[in-house]
Amino acid sequence: MHYLKDRGFTHAHAGDITPREVYEGRRVLLRNLAAGAAGVALAGWAGRDALAQVARPGKLATLPGARSAVAGALTMEKLTPYGDATSYNNFYEFGTDKSDPARAAGTLKPRPWTIAVEGEVKKPKVYDLDELLKLAPMEERIYRLRCVEGWSMVIPWVGYSLAELIKRVEPTGNAKYVEFVTLADKSQMPGLRSSVLDWPYVEGLRLDEAMHPLTLLTFGLYGEVLPNQNGAPVRTVVPWKYGFKSGKSIVKIRFVEKEPRTAWVKAASQEYGFFSNVNPAVDHPRWSQATERRIGEDGLFQKKRPTLMFNGYEAQVGQLYAGMDLKKNY
Repeated sequence: MHYLKDRGFTHAHAGDITPREVYEGRRVLLRNLAAGAAGVALAGWAGRDALAQVARPGKLATLPGARSAVAGALTMEKLTPYGDATSYNNFYEFGTDKSDPARAAGTLKPRPWTIAVEGEVKKPKVYDLDELLKLAPMEERIYRLRCVEGWSMVIPWVGYSLAELIKRVEPTGNAKYVEFVTLADKSQMPGLRSSVLDWPYVEGLRLDEAMHPLTLLTFGLYGEVLPNQNGAPVRTVVPWKYGFKSGKSIVKIRFVEKEPRTAWVKAASQEYGFFSNVNPAVDHPRWSQATERRIGEDGLFQKKRPTLMFNGYEAQVGQLYAGMDLKKNY
């Protein structure tokens, strides 16, 4: 595998990324129609008309959700195996290698946990995790995840639209952006000893992006609570943007007037723009974004699949960027 050095950290060239050969068996069951039945697992599409269920992995505490009615929230594509989705991760707080988070994230303590919501809001508040879990009904969302290095997954997430929280804190007229701050605790996160990024990790969205119903405040995947390496206990998932835009292990949400200086914009603004919408026509400076490799499905010699504009969510989110130059605003 060929590597490229930049700013003290190592990137793998997208064309050299080989998916992990981890294939976990999955039992497909008929949907249990009894409301509130124990052990209800997340739904995965099994054909155009039949919604089936993927058996819960049984690794962590159960976190079921009702099937989402949000447009675009349930792709019909084959799910990425749980083993791949939880062992091939970007979470630099635990190391820069894709296997580091699963190996090192056991030190993260996802409870007790609070998130401070502050800034340009009428009702700032520090939310306890249990309060957030009850704030709105949990939904299952099957989203594509496309990462900037050229790989993708299809993951069943559990959570609710971030807009549910935003509406409750009542942003003021000065709130134009939302900033997400990840935990930065060296005692729990060994990667913080590296100068790879300016810690804490900060990401941000425009307010209308954060309010879009597809933007998910996420507490689980595959019918269970989030594993530590996937951003426990709470993260965002913004499916039409490259994966690094979805902040993990969030401890603070700030509403601000000016565009936040996010971690990757500060580290390499010429490579990682603030918007970072998935766009096959806008290449990364060191590799093409026109194609992608699906982790856990496409072997080394399988043909890559074309990357979809807005990761396939153009019908739902394209209007957010009407009139914008998407090459300039990458």
